[in-house]
Amino acid sequence: MGDNLKRLRLDHNISQEKLCAELQRRGCDIGRTTYAKYEAGQLNIRASVLIELRQIYGCEYDDFFRGLERSSDS
Repeated sequence: MGDNLKRLRLDHNISQEKLCAELQRRGCDIGRTTYAKYEAGQLNIRASVLIELRQIYGCEYDDFFRGLERSSDS
């Protein structure tokens, strides 16, 4: 998911700092270090942050999960 978060952010030409400032303005208490961990796949992103990112980017939830589908070999 981290790669998708980074791709979306870069597609919108926004820095991590500016994105975090916008998220904070919208009520998400998140710093750049935490967000960087989301993009690096070191920390699971909170649903509340995803909700705000979807509104900021004007995208679908599927855009965050693209390429993460598991094989149905069970």
